[in-house]
Amino acid sequence: MAFGAKKVGHVVSGIGGNGMGQILAAMAAALLIRLFSGPGPASLPEDETCEENDSVNGDDAPPSAGKVLPVTITWRNITCSLSDKHSKSVRFLLKDVSGEAKPGRLLAVMGPSGSGKTTLLNVLASQILASPRLALSGLLEFNGKRSSTKAYKFAYVRQEDLFFSQLTVRETLSLAAELQLPEISSIEERDEYVNNLLFKLGLVSCADSIIGDAKVRGISGGEKKRLSLGCELIASPSVIFADEPTTGLDAFQAEKVMETLRLLAQDGHTVICSIHQPRGSVYGKFDDIVLLTEGTLVYAGPARDQPLEYFSRFGYQCPDHVNPAEFLADLISIDYSSSHSVYSSKKRIDALVEAFSTQSSAVLYATPLTGKTGPKQGMKFGKKIAAKRKGGWWKQFWLLLKRAWMQASRDGPTNKVRTRMSIASAIIFGSVFWRMGRSQTSILDRMGLLQVTAINTAMAALTKTGGVFPKERAIVDRERAKGSYALGPYLLSKLIAEIPVGAAFPLMFGAVLYPMAHLHPTFSRFGKFCGIVTVESFAASAMGLTVGSMVPTTEAAMALGPSLMTVFIVFGGYYVTADNTPIIFRWIPRASLIRWAFQGLCINEFTGLKFDCQNSFDIQTGEQALYRYSLGGTCIRDTVIAQSRILLF
Repeated sequence: MAFGAKKVGHVVSGIGGNGMGQILAAMAAALLIRLFSGPGPASLPEDETCEENDSVNGDDAPPSAGKVLPVTITWRNITCSLSDKHSKSVRFLLKDVSGEAKPGRLLAVMGPSGSGKTTLLNVLASQILASPRLALSGLLEFNGKRSSTKAYKFAYVRQEDLFFSQLTVRETLSLAAELQLPEISSIEERDEYVNNLLFKLGLVSCADSIIGDAKVRGISGGEKKRLSLGCELIASPSVIFADEPTTGLDAFQAEKVMETLRLLAQDGHTVICSIHQPRGSVYGKFDDIVLLTEGTLVYAGPARDQPLEYFSRFGYQCPDHVNPAEFLADLISIDYSSSHSVYSSKKRIDALVEAFSTQSSAVLYATPLTGKTGPKQGMKFGKKIAAKRKGGWWKQFWLLLKRAWMQASRDGPTNKVRTRMSIASAIIFGSVFWRMGRSQTSILDRMGLLQVTAINTAMAALTKTGGVFPKERAIVDRERAKGSYALGPYLLSKLIAEIPVGAAFPLMFGAVLYPMAHLHPTFSRFGKFCGIVTVESFAASAMGLTVGSMVPTTEAAMALGPSLMTVFIVFGGYYVTADNTPIIFRWIPRASLIRWAFQGLCINEFTGLKFDCQNSFDIQTGEQALYRYSLGGTCIRDTVIAQSRILLF
């Protein structure tokens, strides 16, 4: 700790300026030391760590890779409500819901939209975020014990399939296996494990196909869903939660996905999925079923013919040649076509809910599920946190660097567009500022060209990273929640992997623009020109990552990033000089990467230049031009260091 504090002190003391600049630098330095010297994924709090160790060292210790520990989940009287502080009303998401999920059986949670299917899955998987507005109560047991999902391995397959688009199916599973199963050190064993997983999921035919995205065609939607299952199955989870796994798939692909879930259940996993309205053949794969409507329980028990026999006691017969799933969906849905139909359907549903509640097993008194309160309210209820690091820091770094490089280097469409834009913008600027001479008017022309160069470089890098990172962040959050790797290796690997690709476009831009505009004609000045715009590109990319990490969606990032860049453009040294900036805004030029890039480019261009003079008051040298426009008094090294500080922050 003494060494770390001393290093922070040296970094801060070496920064020019005072006040806000030193505060920001201290924050950045402390954050970097924390990230890259930290012990990896966060450990459990002391009390929860003890609880975790007790469960692992006891009879329910997790099995080794490839083996499944059977887990039975029982829940009684689960009630989840959301209060509105403005209207003082309370909306029940779940009301006294009970049920049981057993290993080796596929449980489907069915119901109309808004019935509470996803909420029930989130409660069982401990994925509900704590909030003062949210009240959760009931009894939840795993293998007859009142514990949480952190005592067992579980997988949660969400509706969105998020992957690195340029990787193949086999590469995705292999990297996931290396990160999550460090105990498999042999390459042959890992390849055999991945091949068995590909065979089990029915992905052998597309194993070497890239996953793809909206820009590049890849595997189908059903194959992506099965790949999502595969990534979650790497650690051999006891329980698999799947939130509407057939959404957006055609009937054939939906049946393939559900067949995969059924086979996983037969292998000993406890499989729980929510589904809206399956086809008849899919319904036949269910072992158990839970029917929900408006958060209330209508039926819970064996599937297939048993629900039809149960509802026939109340006079509701399923017609011949009708999909049982459609019959059940119609039976528990409210018809809003008219006031009379709303009344009659609500009356029917209330009667069915009352009938099932009276004939079900003994009701248990509700007890809070939230457990601990106080300063941990911001955490998830029973949140699963990795208790120990999976693999060493450097192994994580090299694996993540390999993945980041494959993603960056293979992104052909994006790289082609950036290449064309870099060359096209250089040709346009070079044509406008063609072969500038040494007249007095060329002084402002040169400054204008250098300003638009700084703006173009920064905006191109910002929009690329700001638009991509929000999607990648969701993948990283999901993987870090499983304890696959720490934050430090990810940040360092992404930074290094982006350097070769990110440096290529400013270099192409400079190589075309510099001779066309006839800037300072020496090779050393050209090298410094390319170096300055390259460092600025990296700093703008870092800003894009920062913006992308602050906002939830790509659209928000694309709105916030250019807005911040506009402020930096105004205080970039061309429109308003630093000396004329109001005191309250003096810190903005010091934080503007465009200002530092523009100043460095001007120093590189004007130093040593001689201009044609016709009057005594004309500017004779480049140094005079720099001082007249408040750009002198510093050197290129200082501007590059300032941009590097912005990048690190």
